[in-house]
Amino acid sequence: MRFPRPGRPVARPLRLAVAATLAAGLLLTACGSDDDPAPGAAGTGTGTAEKPVAGGSVTYAIDTEPTCFDIHVSPQDITAAIQRNVFDSLVAEDESGKFHPWLASSWETSPDLKSYTFKLRQDVTFTDGTRFDAAAVKANFDHIKAPTTKSRYAASLLGSYTGTDVVDEFTARVNFAQPFAPFLQAASTAYLGFYSPKTLTADADKLCGGGPVAVGTGPFTFTSYTKGQSIVLTKNPAYSWAPATAKHTGAAYLDTLTIRILKENSTRIGSLTSGQIDVAGAVPPANVAAVEANGRLQVLRRDAAGSPYSLYLNTTLAPFTDERVRVAFQRGLNIDQDVKTVYFGQYKRSWSPLTAVTPSYDKSLENSWPYDPAKANQLLDEAGWTGRDADGYRTRDGRRLTVAWPIIPATVREQRDVLGQAFQEDLKKIGIELTRPSLDAGTYLKEAYAGKYAVLDFSWARFEPDVLRLFFHSASALAGGGQNAAFVKDPEVDTWTTTGAGTFDEKVRDDVYGRTQQRVVKIGAVVPVYTPSSILAAGKHVHGIAFDTNAWPLFYDAWRDRK
Repeated sequence: MRFPRPGRPVARPLRLAVAATLAAGLLLTACGSDDDPAPGAAGTGTGTAEKPVAGGSVTYAIDTEPTCFDIHVSPQDITAAIQRNVFDSLVAEDESGKFHPWLASSWETSPDLKSYTFKLRQDVTFTDGTRFDAAAVKANFDHIKAPTTKSRYAASLLGSYTGTDVVDEFTARVNFAQPFAPFLQAASTAYLGFYSPKTLTADADKLCGGGPVAVGTGPFTFTSYTKGQSIVLTKNPAYSWAPATAKHTGAAYLDTLTIRILKENSTRIGSLTSGQIDVAGAVPPANVAAVEANGRLQVLRRDAAGSPYSLYLNTTLAPFTDERVRVAFQRGLNIDQDVKTVYFGQYKRSWSPLTAVTPSYDKSLENSWPYDPAKANQLLDEAGWTGRDADGYRTRDGRRLTVAWPIIPATVREQRDVLGQAFQEDLKKIGIELTRPSLDAGTYLKEAYAGKYAVLDFSWARFEPDVLRLFFHSASALAGGGQNAAFVKDPEVDTWTTTGAGTFDEKVRDDVYGRTQQRVVKIGAVVPVYTPSSILAAGKHVHGIAFDTNAWPLFYDAWRDRK
């Protein structure tokens, strides 16, 4: 990772990671052509020698429906992936980790890393006609941090935010109480995108519902939403402020992007092969080979940066208050075999709470904690769980060794429910009963975030190792917008992650984030499982789909060669 010296004007983008770090995650694409991405651009999904054609529409099917469309509130990947087409950011990040101008034409970092001053473009307008300016930056960041917003993720991306100074109409200074190196990366995400100030004043309570009320500056407008069926985005004809990472300027090529909600894998793939849709997201690993063999289709993919899909073990709830039980749980899962079986070798098994394409990933963790049921049984014996009941589960003092891992059926993706069944079988062999109570989203947020369950699971897309602070710092409480689902309270982890967030020095960051990864795995606070990969299938008539650093598809440069 390379950063500018603190205090110097940023004439060129910051470099956060070596390009080779991400090379393994780049999507598969046709060989070189006139449609290949320019240097610094996010990887494109299609190659063609033809000139892009403006007009027409593309229908894209997804497998998960957002529970809330408000980018300032929702922590869901799917929310940000959809709304990235509607909302712009101050800066853009390319696949090598460089930052490029977007709504900000330049920026400067204070020597103490406690403030960032942005010079804004002066030609940007929201789709309701409101001008984008420094006051809009302040209104949005203040809104994110306001307790009444109840942000479940975006607020954490602003760290110790203390306010935004409107230096002049087109200059905004964003301030923090502590040094905050990860801010530029956070500022490149859709979660810190910008609503029209008019919307925040009049309709903030309606933003979760999506639709035309979601007014941004992006290349598409949110035209309509039919729950359980579809989302329609329409080209913003006035758009002329694309980021430097894009392949063209001006309005998007597509007139309309229709996003259909097709949760059943077979329905989504069948709709693609029959021509009812143009692009299918979340291609099941079992279907990848068949799609690749279809001469009319193409497969696009990219591994996600950030936190892999992982299980977080509640260190404050029995029986996981005992480190031996947590480590036994961790070692009792046959992750290699289960991931390979469920995902047909399409997803990589993970060893660290960072994916391998994320800066500061600690490669030394690979193969350091293999499947070891003998060790798991030894640890459980040492912890006093030596009895067995009629069903073969371990007992102690007449109580069965049971841990609960809740599931929200409506949001299950990537066959994680099937993977959970495999884990249940693995743990039964060492005498642990793993239950899967079914919850609605509201109950999950209330009870799981209150620490009432032993296991929680999720992945988190972000091209920045600061996700470790989000997941393991003691101040990053679930109830406050953090994601410390293991409820870790470790002074050294707090120190390491705070140090990493306060410096641009890549050697220091690699050291403290490496120590953090090793510690949380060693104490059994987390069980990394697999690296999510964004796998899309598209008709070969669709071109120019790109992926951002979160592995979310981008449709600004997309076009089709038939209408």
